[in-house]
Amino acid sequence: MPRPSPADNYRRIRDSLPSEVTLVVAAKGRAPAEVAQVIEAGATAIGENYVQEAEAHLAAVDARAGRAEWHLIGHLQRNKVNRALPLFDVIQSVDSLRLARAVDRRADDPVRALVEVNVGGEQSKFGTPPEQVRTLLCELAGLENLRVEGLMTMEPYSADPEEARPYFLRMRRLFEEMGDLDAPNVQMRTLSMGMTNSYRVAVEEGANMVRIGTAVFGPRG
Repeated sequence: MPRPSPADNYRRIRDSLPSEVTLVVAAKGRAPAEVAQVIEAGATAIGENYVQEAEAHLAAVDARAGRAEWHLIGHLQRNKVNRALPLFDVIQSVDSLRLARAVDRRADDPVRALVEVNVGGEQSKFGTPPEQVRTLLCELAGLENLRVEGLMTMEPYSADPEEARPYFLRMRRLFEEMGDLDAPNVQMRTLSMGMTNSYRVAVEEGANMVRIGTAVFGPRG
């Protein structure tokens, strides 16, 4: 029996999700032809971890690129902001005031962004600590060229997706708490959390955006 194609997997997962949940197809390490295939299948959002890989994917898919939004879901180094800005519709990984200021200074037009939260407090991951999110959002509100649309997180990995539930619950509560923040250029519309192993639990706990790669493309290598 032939293995399902990325297009087949994308359609199956998309059909299983509530209509209000955005599926960002995580394209890290994938061939441009695979990325093109999921766009042809109807993918509306492509997630990239690296600026240079996004450049290659966008060049390869050519005219089809405009059918989808392009999201930066990996860490953005300040020295790559100039290269990133023309590529991405959304930067999901704003994790500090320094990075946000760099984006604000170099952008010609307002940039849509999410604030990345290190919900598990892991040293190996980027993101602002949950207890500092409100302060950061208030600081970002004063930037002319940044439009904060919500929060993003990457939970600590576990083979058991149920172990992610407490982290997702904490993020939903934080997201709801930040909803009362009356600050210019800051709105809580998007809660981006959940990946291949955990997205179902994330949706149950309030995610309205998930980032899925392996379940669409299959294991890398």
